[in-house]
Amino acid sequence: MTSSTYQAGRHFLQIPGPTNVPDRILRAMDHPTIDHRGPAFAELGKKCLDGIKTVFKTDTAVIIYPASGTGAWEAALANLINEGERVLMVETGHFATLWKKMADKLGIETEFLETDWRRGVDPQAIEDRLRADSDGDIRAVCVVHNETSTGSTSRIGEVRQAMDAAGHGALLLVDTISSLASIDYRHDEWGVDVTVSGSQKGLMLPPGLSFNALSQRAIDEAKSSGLRRSYWDWDEQLAANKGGAFPYTPATNLLYGLAEAIDMLHEEGLDNVFARHDRHAEATRRAVQAWGLEVLCQEPRDYSSSLTAVMMPDGVDADAFRAAVLKHFDMSLGNGLSRLAGRVFRIGHLGDFNDLMLTATLSGVEMGLRVANVQHQSGGVNAAMQYLAENTA
Repeated sequence: MTSSTYQAGRHFLQIPGPTNVPDRILRAMDHPTIDHRGPAFAELGKKCLDGIKTVFKTDTAVIIYPASGTGAWEAALANLINEGERVLMVETGHFATLWKKMADKLGIETEFLETDWRRGVDPQAIEDRLRADSDGDIRAVCVVHNETSTGSTSRIGEVRQAMDAAGHGALLLVDTISSLASIDYRHDEWGVDVTVSGSQKGLMLPPGLSFNALSQRAIDEAKSSGLRRSYWDWDEQLAANKGGAFPYTPATNLLYGLAEAIDMLHEEGLDNVFARHDRHAEATRRAVQAWGLEVLCQEPRDYSSSLTAVMMPDGVDADAFRAAVLKHFDMSLGNGLSRLAGRVFRIGHLGDFNDLMLTATLSGVEMGLRVANVQHQSGGVNAAMQYLAENTA
């Protein structure tokens, strides 16, 4: 008789992305492949290209690539920054560091403002550095809106104000991979030149699509700037997109899913989506506090509504705790990355997510703390439930 590995019930995927894909989106993608040069696809393409602009809150253009968010990072740099030009970046965490490493590999000169990984961008630090750049050597400022490795969100509107106060002409490039459709974001209003994002988090899709939302200034300057490029070139994309087409074979079935995701977001209402994420994040932080543990982000203004990174007590291996949760309760939690490896675990509470899913997630964490013999206080789930009950949607 062979031993069974089947675990009853569904797996809880509570990493900060990829997130759970709703049945509606799965069913939308379950569609026969169609001719991507035919009229039916052009209709789908236009629906996606127009609809995604409403999520970024832009009237200009959004380019959709069959790629991960990493591809959209490269596209943003390749279309605007020349080799040897300088960009100012902020070390908010692991993913900001990876974007810097990419720029270095592309031959772009990078300047990194260091942080302790426990808060978002300091707009004043950006203003001070730009004021000191009297020769205008800094071509762009690149920041991560929501740092997935730390659970810290940067205030992009204030970053734009700081850049304007400095009177500097740098472009503003922003990564929203773990914040788009989860945390309020306003591409046009905040004067962003390129917004980067991906499909697998707040948009509730599998990985495979990435995005560049553009300002008119970015479109104009890309005509005479940037690195040698082909696949990432905006001009070819924009020309084809006018008719709902793409310059190469698009991810057709993912686009069916994207169209459905946009419909779902608007059915709920974007403001309601953001409020739901805010509410679940606050409930999670209250649970963490009741357990006697520490949220990694130390600046309340920068708390993320997409995820919560939790510090483990000294000497406790966060990865051993995560392994215990997976083994006993079939739930995946996010791991600590680079300098945070083994020190934190991350609870994803973004995407298609409701109160009962959150309380089940927090129950798995609390039971896991007990099973793994992590010193803590009980009552975290009760604290979260009390908050949710007193602040109903």
